[in-house]
Amino acid sequence: MTGLAWRIARRELRGGLRGFRVFLLCLALGVAAIAAVGTVRAAIERGLSDQGAVLLGGDAQLEFTYRFATPEERAWMDARALDLSEIVDFRSMVVTGEGEAEDRALTQVKAVDDAYPLVGAVTLESGTLPEALAMKDGLPGGVMDKVLVDRLGLAPGDTFRLGLQEFRLGAVLLREPDSATGGFSLGPRTIVRTADLAQAGLIAPGTLYETEYRLTLPPATDLDALRAEAEAAFRDEGMRWQDRRRAAPGIERFVDRIGAFLILVGLAGLAVGGVGVSAAVRAYLDRKVATIATLRTLGAEGRLIFQTYLLQIGVLAGLGVLAGLVIGTVLPMAAAPWIGAALPFPVSFRPAAAPLAEAAFYGLVTAFLFTLWPLARTEGVRAAALYRGAGRGGHPRPVHWLAVAGLAAMLIGGAVAFSGTPELALGSAAGIVAALVVLWLAALGLRWIARHLARSRIARGRTGLRLALAAIGGPREEAASVVLSLGLGLSVLAAVGQIDANLRAAIDRDLPERAPSYFFVDIQNDQIDGFLGRVKDDPAVSRVESAPMLRGVVTQINDRDAREVAGEHWVVRGDRGITYAATPPENTTVIAGEWWPEDHTGDPEVSFAAEEAEEMGLKLGDTVTVNILGRDITATITSFRQVDFSTAGMGFVMTLNPAALAGAPHTHIATVYAETEAEAAILRDLSRAYPNITAIRVRDAIDRVTEALTAIGSATRWAAAVTLVTGFVVLIGAAAAGEGARVYESAILKTLGASRGRILASFALRSALMGAAAGLVAIAAGGMAGWAVMTFVMEADFAFEPVSALVIVAGGVLATLLAGLAFALRPLGVRPARILRADG
Repeated sequence: MTGLAWRIARRELRGGLRGFRVFLLCLALGVAAIAAVGTVRAAIERGLSDQGAVLLGGDAQLEFTYRFATPEERAWMDARALDLSEIVDFRSMVVTGEGEAEDRALTQVKAVDDAYPLVGAVTLESGTLPEALAMKDGLPGGVMDKVLVDRLGLAPGDTFRLGLQEFRLGAVLLREPDSATGGFSLGPRTIVRTADLAQAGLIAPGTLYETEYRLTLPPATDLDALRAEAEAAFRDEGMRWQDRRRAAPGIERFVDRIGAFLILVGLAGLAVGGVGVSAAVRAYLDRKVATIATLRTLGAEGRLIFQTYLLQIGVLAGLGVLAGLVIGTVLPMAAAPWIGAALPFPVSFRPAAAPLAEAAFYGLVTAFLFTLWPLARTEGVRAAALYRGAGRGGHPRPVHWLAVAGLAAMLIGGAVAFSGTPELALGSAAGIVAALVVLWLAALGLRWIARHLARSRIARGRTGLRLALAAIGGPREEAASVVLSLGLGLSVLAAVGQIDANLRAAIDRDLPERAPSYFFVDIQNDQIDGFLGRVKDDPAVSRVESAPMLRGVVTQINDRDAREVAGEHWVVRGDRGITYAATPPENTTVIAGEWWPEDHTGDPEVSFAAEEAEEMGLKLGDTVTVNILGRDITATITSFRQVDFSTAGMGFVMTLNPAALAGAPHTHIATVYAETEAEAAILRDLSRAYPNITAIRVRDAIDRVTEALTAIGSATRWAAAVTLVTGFVVLIGAAAAGEGARVYESAILKTLGASRGRILASFALRSALMGAAAGLVAIAAGGMAGWAVMTFVMEADFAFEPVSALVIVAGGVLATLLAGLAFALRPLGVRPARILRADG
């Protein structure tokens, strides 16, 4: 039977692709979006892998916090490396000018030696790095990021200060080869020589700085063996290892997460395309009524008809998926120069099998999921019913119900497996399914309301409105296609708009009330009293908080490796801020356990942030080992306390009893809440009195975060735009499929005396009503999605944003108007006699 079905299918396919253009375009767009995102992600991952040594600055790196390597540690590295370079990384304030003309800005300082960079090259506006850093006219040189140079109004040859040391700007920095490994930075980069910082007064015991030792190794070096040897040798020294195989793990995690998220947004577009695919198949089968009837008359079983058209759909689905894969590969490759120039790390574009296979899987499963139902309904229809004009009917057999459920499970399971973030994938899948159900119910509700309004007083005497309502509430399924396809696309855009607006509103609304003006770090023990005296006596300062500050790495939990217990939780990734206190600090709320006695001198105890402890699976009585300055401190968790990091104020995950950290070099951190107009004077006075102190303006830090969120939002909107374009294609398909009915309707209305203007107004009104309905449902769905994200993910307040909502409704009306009117010209131009005579 399969052979016969294939022969019939092959002969019908010779007739061309008429009726399947929307099918192919919807499928190709959805697959192309997913393939493009996957191709870009693969290119970034390949670039990170291929250029690992350049990104890291060597084959391997040993990193220490708050200290330089000891002579023994340097000797160990020298014995195994072909070349070795030492880098010191810390934040500081760069100062220009004198007196009232003095200006300052936060910068991330990289102090280097003569060997830097071991791999790659620093790109400057002019000259070379050794020339730019050389001593000239008695001043050491430095290079600055162009953003910082422009911010301070400097030019090569001008001077600036770091701490107590004056430098000459030798050149403008355009790109560092190893910038991607530095992670998120609050300030632009400044590079100087480590030796030139000796008199700056910036690096002292307890100062927040890190040293990184980059090594180039012999080609045959076993990195796993060398890492094991290093960790065994420096296990108790607080050393962190990194090598060229994962030079930028933070970027890899970010790319994986945002890539998975964008692919899930792409799946929403594919779901919209699925609606179009289903509508195209239904329209195609309607046109094949005579063919199916003839086959049934000749003795063909329902199963043969089902197989025939399933094979046709399979071939066409393959063509659509192939077209999508080509588009999704060619477009990123064509845009590779622009993408590469926009990213601060290397990318390597070439076709990648994995993302293309993932996109093909999604496309094929979606195609069969949305076509199986209309195909299955033809199996139980008799020839006599078909000849009477009942083009589709009957209920699918249980096996088809099971097949649809299986395909849906396969699609969701694939999303979970491919994304690597099961919770996000399941949540997105549930949201798409829920949106489709809500939109389908809305379409049914729209038709029911339209039918009743067409008979009500509202439509009496309003012929155009009555005709439009009657058409929407009629038996044709145009309303369902429009609301489903356009509504889902608009829902994604509405959700993105609501989330973006609420994030910006939260920053603008809450920052002045809840966040401090400045964070001050690296306050030395002999400076804290003078610092507090200056800010507390200022009437413009409403609040000051300070605390001792150390940084440490959580290495073990209950004598097990911390990452084995807590996975990739942010607390165990990198070093964390730690403080100590004899009594609970002001505004501290202990929610479980008890604080230690004020004079406690026994075994170390720690109070842990409650929310983070719950996420890591910690309980009272557990032990946490923290490495601080090479010393392991194992403390017992004796209390949990509430810590609200969303205020941008002072908050520590871990607070220890003072005796546990006795003798450890440390500095202090402070937050100052002041009136805006007083901020400049406070910063000027403190910088002059204590040049080593670093001030971080919270508004500037929030702006950097906002920039990152804006970039993510832009990428999301582009992905959502593909969903909307697909929805518009479905609209065009629905309008094209209903053109024949509108031709007949127009002929009847003209015969009854209706003018072209009235008929056109009726067509336009029905399109506008369906678009408005889709937009209104999208606002509700997008608003609920935005509320869920802000409430449960961002843990922030949600307020409905009306401007983007109005734009969504207007967009829905405009889209349906354009699609509807594009296919209204032919019906308006037909002669009634010819149409009615042909139908008779």
